[in-house]
Amino acid sequence: MTTACLAPNGMSVFRGDAPATRLLVGTAKGVAVFERTAGSDWKLSGTTLDGNHISSLLIEPVNGGLYAGIHRGGVFFSPDLGRTWEARSTGLTIEHVYSLVSAVENGKPVVYAGTEPPSLFHSADEGRTWDELPGWRDMPGMDKWVFPMPPKIPHAKTLAVDPRDPKTLYVGVEQAGLFTTSDGGQTWRELDSYSKPDDKSYRDVHQIALRPNHPDEIYMTTGMGLYRSTDRGETWINLTHREGFRIGYPDRLIFSPVDDRTMYLCGAFSNPGTWISLHRANATVLVSRDLGASWQPASNGMPDPMTANLEAMSLYAAPGGFSMFVGATNGNVYTSDDGGENWRLIGDFAPVSKVDHYRLLLPGAVSSRQPAAQAH
Repeated sequence: MTTACLAPNGMSVFRGDAPATRLLVGTAKGVAVFERTAGSDWKLSGTTLDGNHISSLLIEPVNGGLYAGIHRGGVFFSPDLGRTWEARSTGLTIEHVYSLVSAVENGKPVVYAGTEPPSLFHSADEGRTWDELPGWRDMPGMDKWVFPMPPKIPHAKTLAVDPRDPKTLYVGVEQAGLFTTSDGGQTWRELDSYSKPDDKSYRDVHQIALRPNHPDEIYMTTGMGLYRSTDRGETWINLTHREGFRIGYPDRLIFSPVDDRTMYLCGAFSNPGTWISLHRANATVLVSRDLGASWQPASNGMPDPMTANLEAMSLYAAPGGFSMFVGATNGNVYTSDDGGENWRLIGDFAPVSKVDHYRLLLPGAVSSRQPAAQAH
């Protein structure tokens, strides 16, 4: 495989035996297809799933099937990496699919879909049928679950599977909390020791990432910063919650495939409630080579300040190195072939954005929805 994907809530690490030649980007208007040949740069070669807002993209590792989670559109499946598609939503009783993740059970692929409102669906037949996992309709504490922006409905924004045990999953709900199961989703419990009564946002979970060679070590980006747990989510420390930290609203986190002490973080300077008044998100990419103890800029070649927010980040690893990709709410897509040292714009098509985030940065956007300081 020489195909990589880039989407706001999708799979973020891809691998192949040769450099990537195809990049599928999930946007607010469909999937943009970028291609390159040896010695040339990326070019937009076409689009698929036109008119659909893509929330997530996933390539499962057993059969290589490609899945797209659609805002108000369920799940689409492609057997040929995006050249043809078909709807596969039978059993999905919630049409807004926010996040996707895959696991391998007894040599066969299993796919999970997180939705808005929050629930988790499971498919063991390549998306032909889906079953809703129990517990999500009557989870304790649901009276506190909230999302500040219309339609004010929380969503299962991030999913992760323990690579040692396909029945151990983590689900991050924005804004509700972090939940885990060790029996394939039959029972759940909340991991909430990171949450404090004086937090400015209530359990505002953005992404869960397990450290590749140490999966008991979990990293979680939130509206309150980046957290780390070394005991599978039982206890946490905040790595970035300090005044003036460059990314105050972190979103995507990726570990280097070369050294899992190195990680890349992207996001905005502050929460979306400030974007309208500032007229920019002031997003960037940072790198840490010591598991978050220190951070350095990794955005050379991008605008500074950046009006748009960076809401998708992925990488493709092959023998000899890896390429990185980020997508912005204004449609710009950037790539780096040197570990984030330098970036270049490879094109644009449509916003790469968590649902309506991109609208907050359009000219003339107004905060008629709610007080800006509360928007997350």
